[in-house]
Amino acid sequence: MKIVLLGYGKMGQLIEKFAQKRGHEIMLIVDQHNRETLTAVDIQGADVAIDFSIPSGALENISLCFEASVPLVVGTTGWYDHLEEVKEICLADNQSLLYGSNFSIGVNVFFHINRMLSKAIQPYHQYDVQVEEIHHVHKLDAPSGTAITIAEGILENSDSKSKWVNELVDNGGSEIIPKPNELLIESLRIEEVPGTHTVLYSSEVDQIEFKHTAHSREGFALGAVIAAEWLQGKKGFYQVTEMFDFNK
Repeated sequence: MKIVLLGYGKMGQLIEKFAQKRGHEIMLIVDQHNRETLTAVDIQGADVAIDFSIPSGALENISLCFEASVPLVVGTTGWYDHLEEVKEICLADNQSLLYGSNFSIGVNVFFHINRMLSKAIQPYHQYDVQVEEIHHVHKLDAPSGTAITIAEGILENSDSKSKWVNELVDNGGSEIIPKPNELLIESLRIEEVPGTHTVLYSSEVDQIEFKHTAHSREGFALGAVIAAEWLQGKKGFYQVTEMFDFNK
């Protein structure tokens, strides 16, 4: 494949490495030095674009790829308030987009088991649940997209929680005490932690802890390249979880 990289931070550089290892060509690298002058003409002819930029730039990059009719894998999070709007445009214009909060194989297995666990524990109301996430201090959004996906998986199967709320720990704000119908996501930002996500079910007599710890960003980068390969020849609007549909 001929790949356009939208964003060339640590993730973009790792994606470049894995893409080349798998025999693909990096056609163009887009970063803060050339993004403002980039047009749809510059990326035409690419087989796919992979976006790991910043939340404020993701929507512009999506529009650019739609204009050029280039399939797009979006790993950037923080733009999901516009998800339905982007989906409508994608489907109406017969474009191709795959997005996800996390492309790691291990995390997507975690998502699957998280939904199973929340369904299994749903009848036992003595357990309260919360989500904790830890990332490096450079991460711009909170909670993480991965934590939101985990929370949504819990909410799908809960008759006691109807929405999630977020507390960014040690940000100088007041402590959040969630209401009974609110699922708390605690976010911590610590040095160079790639990503740790924990689901806690607590009762008066015991606690269930379900946890995923990333040791490096390489699993995310490899998964993004595999997602770009998966998207080839497809039209439509996809989530990365559709690559890991264990019910098929």
